[in-house]
Amino acid sequence: MAQALSLSYSSSVDLTDTSAKTSSLRSPESEQARFRILNSFKTHLLFMINDSMQHSRRNPTVRLKAIMESPGLAQETMDNKPKVSRVGDKESDYFKDLRHRFLGFKKDKYLSNLEHYQSLAEAQAPKFMVIACADSRVCPSSILGFQPGEAFVIRNVANLVPPSENGPTETNAALEFAVNSLEVENILVVGHSCCGGIKALMSLQDLNSSSFIRSWMSNAKPAGLITKNAASHLNFDQQCRHCEKESINRSLKNLLTYPWIEERVMRGKLSIHGGYYDFTNCTFEKWTLDYNGSSVVADSACSFKNRESWG
Repeated sequence: MAQALSLSYSSSVDLTDTSAKTSSLRSPESEQARFRILNSFKTHLLFMINDSMQHSRRNPTVRLKAIMESPGLAQETMDNKPKVSRVGDKESDYFKDLRHRFLGFKKDKYLSNLEHYQSLAEAQAPKFMVIACADSRVCPSSILGFQPGEAFVIRNVANLVPPSENGPTETNAALEFAVNSLEVENILVVGHSCCGGIKALMSLQDLNSSSFIRSWMSNAKPAGLITKNAASHLNFDQQCRHCEKESINRSLKNLLTYPWIEERVMRGKLSIHGGYYDFTNCTFEKWTLDYNGSSVVADSACSFKNRESWG
């Protein structure tokens, strides 16, 4: 089609040039005939161009070919496109910053402690297994100063530990590896203030929905029920704060539903701790589960020891 248009345009130019050379030899009648022919030809040419454009809209391949064969049209098309900022541009800035941070880490920490990091490449022997929330404001390594090799960490929504009867999850898979393979000495469940998962739990009327969040937060449903019974006189924010701590204790109890955890606790090889980080005033509470081997009933109260408040 592009060749046909080119040929038609060329023919039009030739006819115009030829007519210009011989116009002085033609009679008025022949001049009128010539203009009628030219007008008819131009009308036909415009029809062909319009038909080509309509066809290219329906056929992207033809349109692409026409654009490729018409650089001026392609440039005009690109110039007329709205100017929008692409996500990729922002991503480039983000990763430039991450690159700068990584190179700073390599220079200031890795190369300065090369022997330590090379030993970590051979094996790890952390003393802590930490279960923390996925919330971006709550990074256990930043808050508690864990260095590489010191803590085996799993993070999930609302720092929950499901009971063993609920089946496999990434959380109990991490627990199994940390306790049975790495033989950590401490499990620390870290909750925090303003937890979105707990707020969702306290807001939900029906936890039997197919939503991923609802399904996951059903693991903390007992903590929500206890909170509503014990703190019904409090406002919603205060109830959420109460539930954030109650949910930690529920997770500590759920840890004992795994036989290999209970067995190591009984032998004094493993301690279970709870922690609560309040980032509104930067304080941290810590306590330890006091377990003497008595059966842990689902709704029974647990006893705790070694309560401390930092900050």
